Amino acid sequence: MSRIQANLILLVAAAIWGSTFVVQHVSMDVIGPMSFTSTRFFLGFLVVLPLALREWKKKKDVEKEIPFLVVTRKDLALMCLIGVILFTATIIQQYGIIHTSVTNAGFLTALYVPMVPLLGLIIFRKRPHWITWVAISCSFAGTTLISGVDANLQLGYGDALILTSTIFWGLHVLLVGLVAARTSMPLTLAAIQFFISAIIAAVFAIAMETLTLEILKAAFWFIAYAGVLSVGIAFTLQVVGQAHTQPADAALILSMETVFAAIAGAFILGERLEINGMIGCALILSAILMVEVLPMLIRKRRRFS
Repeated sequence: MSRIQANLILLVAAAIWGSTFVVQHVSMDVIGPMSFTSTRFFLGFLVVLPLALREWKKKKDVEKEIPFLVVTRKDLALMCLIGVILFTATIIQQYGIIHTSVTNAGFLTALYVPMVPLLGLIIFRKRPHWITWVAISCSFAGTTLISGVDANLQLGYGDALILTSTIFWGLHVLLVGLVAARTSMPLTLAAIQFFISAIIAAVFAIAMETLTLEILKAAFWFIAYAGVLSVGIAFTLQVVGQAHTQPADAALILSMETVFAAIAGAFILGERLEINGMIGCALILSAILMVEVLPMLIRKRRRFS
């Protein structure tokens, strides 16, 4: 798979997540955050499980012929760790959404974009291309304009939770890229992380919340949308795409979630995208073009100079 194809896949994931943001917010009127998280991730796990089992079988067949391509216990442990990180990021964000506005939540969640190259620099000592920092600045400015957040932004308890979740989202993007590229088993990684997240959330849901058949019926379409599309398809596309592109680039492309959320709000909720929001969308698009086109042009120029 080429880098451009991988980034297009990530763009589809961002579109799905953008439309799911409203679902996450509205669903809290009917079902508890732990129950919602558990059911959506378990449903996502069931969606990707047949493909993961097929991928696992193919990998085992390859291992018989080429022993050094074996999946180690360390790889499986990392996949489980990614599941724990995914649960942590998701549930902190979910509780944050309850205690803050959708505008603040969307704006603050986008801070995971600069978090990815920053964590990569701190943890893995990996320096991103200099244009990445310029693109991140454009993306951040665009997100600010779309969200309509100004200098008077008041940070409360919910906002603090959203900010905390961005650390785990950034770490999640980094580790997904590392493990997916290392094992060449994106579907297995997706299934394992969904299963781990679902189990952890279920344990907390049993201890903290009440889940009845009536609640499940009331939240069915929310769970179905978030489980099948947001988890089963979008998170799996993220893992597949990140196996063939850089984490910092992936984070920038996934920041299009903000743009798609604004578009979904306009079509579904009748919200209007003002001129500032349109400029914000253009800035995010320009940021993505920067990391996609400029490094390639620079390499070509050096090749012919």
